[in-house]
Amino acid sequence: MRIEQATERDVDAISEILGEIEAYYGGEATPGNREQIRGALFSGRPAATVLLARDGDQVLGLASYSFLWPAAGADTSLYLKELYVRAEARRRGVAGAFMAALQDAARKSGCSRVEWTADRDNPPALAFYAALGVEPRDGKVFYRLER
Repeated sequence: MRIEQATERDVDAISEILGEIEAYYGGEATPGNREQIRGALFSGRPAATVLLARDGDQVLGLASYSFLWPAAGADTSLYLKELYVRAEARRRGVAGAFMAALQDAARKSGCSRVEWTADRDNPPALAFYAALGVEPRDGKVFYRLER
């Protein structure tokens, strides 16, 4: 297995996985809009970076991150937005490999930390993060303003 940064050639795979993520959270298993993916990831001003886990030609999962500033003082942090491993690839070390790759990307980019959120109703994710030895943090309230 290897972790690689996605390229524009990966739009179809990313689209499929986005549909799987929607289904995982109870929505429709509708693939993501390919043009929106291209614009968000491969335009002149990308909104995020996507890492893909691969085993040969098979895509096992996806991790999407962005950088946030300021983190502490004038530091930058790497913000993990999505980490998803396909059902058939779970419990094979894929999520751990993603977390290691994210920490490496943060270090190479001079980030002071890696941050993320997890849904309270996603026990497998919460157990995974606890197994990493990462404690949940209090002190912030999550808000969302829909447009």
